[in-house]
Amino acid sequence: MGSSRYTSKQTNEWLRSTMKKLGINSLDELSTMTKIDRGSLSRYFNQDRRPSIDAIVPICTALGVTSDELLVVLGAADRPEQK
Repeated sequence: MGSSRYTSKQTNEWLRSTMKKLGINSLDELSTMTKIDRGSLSRYFNQDRRPSIDAIVPICTALGVTSDELLVVLGAADRPEQK
């Protein structure tokens, strides 16, 4: 059984897929939508840094996910157990 947390590679794959589905073409575009600088977004999605509480809601809103899902994807929380 593997780790119950996303790796940075899995996080990046999820981000690319989610952005593509939503028609968001770049981190620059996501940055404009969230008002969070591109460098910070990059660090969050590379798991180099955890987002502050103030950053979670704008990212969730832009990507159409819950805060629980975002924290799992960012490797900050364990994945829910599959039944």
